[in-house]
Amino acid sequence: MLSRKQAFVILKKYLKDEDNIKISIATEAILKEMARNLNFDEELWGITGLLHNLDYEYTLREPEKKGTLSAQLLDGLIPEQAVNAIKANNYMHTDYIPTTALDKALIATAAISGLIIVTVKLTQSNKIDDVDLELLIDKFNDKTFAVRYNRNRIGLCTDAGIELKYFLELSLNTLKSISKDLGI
Repeated sequence: MLSRKQAFVILKKYLKDEDNIKISIATEAILKEMARNLNFDEELWGITGLLHNLDYEYTLREPEKKGTLSAQLLDGLIPEQAVNAIKANNYMHTDYIPTTALDKALIATAAISGLIIVTVKLTQSNKIDDVDLELLIDKFNDKTFAVRYNRNRIGLCTDAGIELKYFLELSLNTLKSISKDLGI
């Protein structure tokens, strides 16, 4: 398996937009924390989160290819379980249906990462310290807010083994702990 350092080099090769890189780093951090809570391989889950959006900027006009292109790029570099989770993140367009805890955790985490970052941008300070769990829950429940981050996808955290409210709290606290890396 790639080291985190090697994975980050690959990430920077394919993603140029800083917001996309931040979402990848956020997803990595939350997945590692989930793995720790659920007694799964933190490094595997973290690398999966870091590389989950590798092809995002290349598939914007062809969303049906998202995940599949990443899987081709990463085949043999990361375990098959991670490649499958990356494909499962776009299960509507790939041939891989999410079945494992990692598959479902990645789907939930990719969505909550974006929702939290968009919520931070609403604060006057643009700082995550000004987002508390109550605000995040309010934004989660507001179906007109940040509709790109599907609440049903976030709800898959329960299928992965973590209750929704705890998942929101865990995700928010994890991103607060790496706020300097994210610039939020």
